Amino acid sequence: MDSKDRVKATANRRFRKSFIHAVTGVKTAILEERHMRVHITAGMIVVICGVFFKVTKIEWLFLLFSIFNVLTFEMINTAIERAVDVATEEFHPYAKKAKDVAAGAVLLASICSAVVGLIIFVPKLF
Repeated sequence: MDSKDRVKATANRRFRKSFIHAVTGVKTAILEERHMRVHITAGMIVVICGVFFKVTKIEWLFLLFSIFNVLTFEMINTAIERAVDVATEEFHPYAKKAKDVAAGAVLLASICSAVVGLIIFVPKLF
């Protein structure tokens, strides 16, 4: 095995490890975070409605982007909350603000997703 092959093999191992860590992070969020499970359930309901109402490809793009956007923000919020919890054990106003802002980001993503859902599904109901 020459040096290029070794570098390639090492890069592949690193990529595989990074991928496994990322999947572990998703599993952890699903298993340990109630809000993550709520968002996943809501996303599944949206997918079922999308199939039922036969949404277009463009509508699927907006729906899927909205679903995964909320899930992504929820995971970022969880990571920030855990990091803040590790950084300080006593109450600190900046720690509270960091947690509140992260939760606010999830709220905004959720509101945007709800608006997208309303724009797509309300006309299909009438």
